[in-house]
Amino acid sequence: MTMPARHSTLLMTADAVGGVWHYCLQLARSLHPRGVRTVLAVMGPSPSSAQRAQAAAVPGLVLECAPFPLEWMPEVGRDSLRASGDWLLALERRYRPDVVQINGWAHAAEPFQAPVVLVAHSCVLSWWRAVKGCDAPADWQAYADRLSAGLAAATRVVAPTQAFLDEIEAVHGLPKGGRVIHNGREPTAFIPGPKDPIIFSAGRIWDEAKNVSALDAVAARLPWPVLIAGDTTAPDGRSEGFGAARGLGVLDCEGLCEAMARAAIFALPARYEPFGLAALEAALSGCALVLGNIPTLRELWEGCAVFVDPDDHEGLQAALSELTADPVRREDLGQAARLRATRYSAARMADSYAALYAGLGMSVGALHA
Repeated sequence: MTMPARHSTLLMTADAVGGVWHYCLQLARSLHPRGVRTVLAVMGPSPSSAQRAQAAAVPGLVLECAPFPLEWMPEVGRDSLRASGDWLLALERRYRPDVVQINGWAHAAEPFQAPVVLVAHSCVLSWWRAVKGCDAPADWQAYADRLSAGLAAATRVVAPTQAFLDEIEAVHGLPKGGRVIHNGREPTAFIPGPKDPIIFSAGRIWDEAKNVSALDAVAARLPWPVLIAGDTTAPDGRSEGFGAARGLGVLDCEGLCEAMARAAIFALPARYEPFGLAALEAALSGCALVLGNIPTLRELWEGCAVFVDPDDHEGLQAALSELTADPVRREDLGQAARLRATRYSAARMADSYAALYAGLGMSVGALHA
């Protein structure tokens, strides 16, 4: 391993609401052996005690938190965005990062001194198209304007799949030069175990994009139990419940690994999923994958998953029932998914980001898996 002469610093934004939190911790952990210290600026709901413990276990990670509304929350306004932007600029003055990475949109337009990498994990406008089947209402125009300003100001733009990068171009007219860096997980963190007759899913249950309600709708007609892990309460207080499926609540990392190790089938009939860390974790765990038939998930898992129309409950029920009755196909799909998942390793993700940062002047060591 070639180490830089000094530790470089990355200032990276995050929230504690969904998959971006896990992505940020994984990236920070993988960058540290390459000589990068990460300052993680978390806005929105405060990280839980369990999340703070996760962050504390990442070498070289500095956690900074402030309860500013996230840019997609209904209560966000010009004053709160101005205040959160000022906070980020103050963090830049304090820590003097070599690169600023915005895991969002609006704050990429702040007058940072360092180069700005905008990583697009999702957006309300493309979410609305996929989930609602129409353009977002006019009251999202201010959000759209802030998003466009962030895209225009960013030094580099990254998306986790080519399909999502294409969607960004279609919706927002992304300038040429955007690049794809797949998200990654540490392969040894998720190990297959003896498989039980369980259909498992995980994600933000309150988010219509995950389409967990489709699983709940067919659960009573399936021969195996359906177990679903995730937060049922949205940041605005809305809550979703279950009928025939069994909710497990929010699982810690150990509990999630154990559930995926045991589950024979992982189902996520998503309508919108720019990458899908849960599907990657399930694939590493050797689960047979049943996924929503959308471009991003096909890009990642074509040839090693069963795809279903997110709105076709009968098709979802049939696909799951057929897999429960066919152990050979389940085993083949699980093995194929695990092999494909090795493409999306944490080391490969960190290597790609390290190369990107190096092109912007950051001194980064090289470490290859």
